[in-house]
Amino acid sequence: MNRHVYYLSIVLLTLVYSVITTSLIDYKSDTHKRVIDKLVIENDSLKIRLDSIFEYGIEVDVTMYRPTREETDSTPNITADGTKIKINEASRYRFVAVSRNLLERWGGFLNYGDFVLLKDAGHKDGIYRVKDTMNARWVNVVDILESPGTDPYKFTNASLTLLDWTK
Repeated sequence: MNRHVYYLSIVLLTLVYSVITTSLIDYKSDTHKRVIDKLVIENDSLKIRLDSIFEYGIEVDVTMYRPTREETDSTPNITADGTKIKINEASRYRFVAVSRNLLERWGGFLNYGDFVLLKDAGHKDGIYRVKDTMNARWVNVVDILESPGTDPYKFTNASLTLLDWTK
């Protein structure tokens, strides 16, 4: 008889434990579902804001650089993505270097090879291709590649827009 009571109490404890555990799991699942739903809504909101940025562009300063050792590195004829250029024809390429914060690998939205539209950059408005990276000290700056001998220029409050031609 003692044995039956012992087994019966083990079965009852197991059932009670199962009911409690199942209730806790359901409660946690509901809590996690609410958190996930909230994050999905926030994510959708951020996507809408990003679409607006991509549509109208972000504000950048536009400057220029020449492919010289003083302004680049020891290989001024090779851009950060490995493209080799003819130094004296640099202005013809329509290449840009962008500050690191704009590149995807550092949290931005651009990659090497992307085409971008610069607006409000005076006589330099137009379409360029991202081929190079600027020094880490710069933020929200686009450097247009120019041939040696080109006079320096700078445009503030210009607009940079990714041209996503794959959509």
